[in-house]
Amino acid sequence: MNTIARVASSRRRALAQWLNYLPLPLLEAALVVSWSSGFIGARFSIDHASPMLVVFWRCVLVTLILLPFVARSLRRASPAVLLENASIGLLAMAGYLYGVVQGIALGVPAGLAALLADLLPIGMALLTTLVLRQRLGRRVWLGLAVGLSGVLLVTWDALAWGGAPPWAYGLPLLGMLSLAIATLWKRQRGAAANALGLLPNLWLQCGISGIAFAFVAGSEGSLLPVVNSGFALSVLWTAGLATLGGYGLYWVCVNRSSPTRVASVLYLSPGVTLLWAWVMFDEPLSAWMVLGTAVSAVGIGLVVRGESR
Repeated sequence: MNTIARVASSRRRALAQWLNYLPLPLLEAALVVSWSSGFIGARFSIDHASPMLVVFWRCVLVTLILLPFVARSLRRASPAVLLENASIGLLAMAGYLYGVVQGIALGVPAGLAALLADLLPIGMALLTTLVLRQRLGRRVWLGLAVGLSGVLLVTWDALAWGGAPPWAYGLPLLGMLSLAIATLWKRQRGAAANALGLLPNLWLQCGISGIAFAFVAGSEGSLLPVVNSGFALSVLWTAGLATLGGYGLYWVCVNRSSPTRVASVLYLSPGVTLLWAWVMFDEPLSAWMVLGTAVSAVGIGLVVRGESR
């Protein structure tokens, strides 16, 4: 067992070094693609099982996959470090996913839920300014506003109010704020929050979120997996692309740049999501969506230039 743990630890260090050598824009591009895949996975899974059941098994699968690679680091970590990182993970993953997925399940239209979730850059900037008292330049604020206008153009045709209870519309917004708070918390803690490394942190996030989703999914019915290929594909898709890829790259990019920049990059996710949907589900792709994505890219450029100054 010790030999397996040493090999896993060596491979984990090699992965971290490899990620540090890759150019940041390349990592950000991969982040946008993998983050967008989560919305496609949710869209696909609705036809095969309860969304919360899929999220629960997604967390279970990731914890099982990562355990051999992180067991040694977790044993060596202090309870305080484990508790802090688990708390950050509960906000970042369970809080965000519950807000977005449960909002859609209660009747909030997917387009509106995605738009509220895509307010992450604005939420991050407001928390940075009001809570952390860090001043952002005018160019950064202009970039955030331009990027948001691009998101509005992309999602305009998909926006509708639906028939959800009024309070349900606040769930995606609360999910967005949960991820923003977790991101800034982790960033402010610096080396203390990153002492475990990427994979152990991701394992803790999935582990604590899996427990939370077990209660949520269990209240809706059985926790047993649905025996069909659609459910299996949904879990594999969201575990591999959306969790290991999306959340993993999200934290890598946050550690290498800034929360505001990484959040602004996610302005591109609605356009990429619609492109995924066009390829996989033959959903319409309009000129407004392409224009909105281009406008969002301009906004991201302004944010990057403003932060570099």
